[in-house]
Amino acid sequence: MRAIQIDRFGGPDVLGLAEVPRPEPGPGDVLIRTIATSLNPVDDKTREGVIGGGTPPLPMTLGWDLAGIVVDAGDSGLGAGERVIAMSHQLATGRGTWADLVALPAQAVAFAPHAVTLAEAATLPLPGLTALQTLDWLAVSSGERLLVAGAAGAVGGLALQIALARGVRVDALVSRDEQAAFAREHGAGLVTTDPGALEDRAYDAVLDTFGAFVTDAVADGGRYASIATQAGPVPDLSARGVRTTVHQVREDGPGLDELTELVDHGRLRLRVDSAFGVHDVRAAHERFRAGGLHGKVALTF
Repeated sequence: MRAIQIDRFGGPDVLGLAEVPRPEPGPGDVLIRTIATSLNPVDDKTREGVIGGGTPPLPMTLGWDLAGIVVDAGDSGLGAGERVIAMSHQLATGRGTWADLVALPAQAVAFAPHAVTLAEAATLPLPGLTALQTLDWLAVSSGERLLVAGAAGAVGGLALQIALARGVRVDALVSRDEQAAFAREHGAGLVTTDPGALEDRAYDAVLDTFGAFVTDAVADGGRYASIATQAGPVPDLSARGVRTTVHQVREDGPGLDELTELVDHGRLRLRVDSAFGVHDVRAAHERFRAGGLHGKVALTF
């Protein structure tokens, strides 16, 4: 079977299609035929070799997101032929999803949304779970105020919609003027590109997707979560009673079920910038690196 692998670190030219053995599902695993996957920043950084220690050994199959069809359900309770989505923590497990067949633990798999194609569904798992799990840590509830820094990005755009579906009042900090329309159209209140326009100590919680560190905006006793691991830890705000974290995503089938329900009820809209076949994976990475994306870059098998 085919897998998109790297045998060295570098630019998109190191990506190639390789013939690899078919995975043998272990106890509790589900074997899935990949229909689509997508590119995430972590894939780009892994390919370049900037992640550092702890990466899987080379040659390495990349990919975290997966949308496909169950081939062998094992004892999972799923059925062969079911449409499913999953997220694989590729760095921790070495199980990349950019392959014709992928075996993953059943607890990492969920039914795919019915309201979208599998190519669209493949853009959901990693950014969706990152947004959902971080919002759960922030414990932001109906009527509270949330600031999303980077609200037009893949994670921030989903976090904005999930929070609004929970009755949270959401304001948005975006990087560029052209991103403001997206945040407004998706229900944000205040939308600004200027951190100086944010009211001091006004938000019960802040979700920071890019290392903005707008710590003055969080209220005393509030919560501040960053997903920008490359930016380092959030400054210590314990003197103000503010809890802080840098969130790391985890495999989470029940979380994917929650996201699927939001998509199928029209509360969560997915964005695909472009789609490429696996033979055009290098072009897909070039598109990703060019920036100015209006959604995620999908790969179809």
